[in-house]
Amino acid sequence: MIEFQVLISFSVAVFFLAISPGPDNIFVAFQSLRFGFKSGLFVIMGLMSGCLVHTILGAFGAAVFLARFPFLLIVIKILGAVYLLYLAYSLYKQGAPKTLSAIEVVYKKSTDLYKQGFVMSVLNPKVGLFFIAFFPGFLFIPSAPFWIQFLALGGVFIMISTFVFSSIALGSSILLNTATKSQATFFKVLHWLQIILFLGIAIFLFLP
Repeated sequence: MIEFQVLISFSVAVFFLAISPGPDNIFVAFQSLRFGFKSGLFVIMGLMSGCLVHTILGAFGAAVFLARFPFLLIVIKILGAVYLLYLAYSLYKQGAPKTLSAIEVVYKKSTDLYKQGFVMSVLNPKVGLFFIAFFPGFLFIPSAPFWIQFLALGGVFIMISTFVFSSIALGSSILLNTATKSQATFFKVLHWLQIILFLGIAIFLFLP
């Protein structure tokens, strides 16, 4: 028997988690501000693909594996931080666009945007650890195997997060299209904020 009240409680909790300011939704907002709604969607696809990986690993015992080999968690954190530092440096070298038309010149391929989101998510072990700590409190079919419920909760998490993040991307892209005055200043500020974001997430990975 499905306990719908548990599933509804989980969905509400995920919704508020998704709209709360965090590295992922801020990254989506910045990318959408810089490159537009379509670019934000590719970033979201990458982030959610990473969440799917964490869901599958969590469902099939990643917590037990990491507990047995704790050094792997440190390795993953280091790889994630190095990648984010690389993104910050690349953005610094690229420079800020001065106008909306200049964005077309530096527009990234959809595969690059997807890869950024995916790697950011997969190399952030806090996502997987959060799933492992959060999901077991919302098991909604007492008679069903744990891994099936874990995968189902992961699917709900991904669907709700995709909806919320897409709304953030749309709102950010609308702001981009209205930024007609002082474009050079607008994009310069946005450029440095995104660099700071990458550096901040890199530091965030090492916080307890």
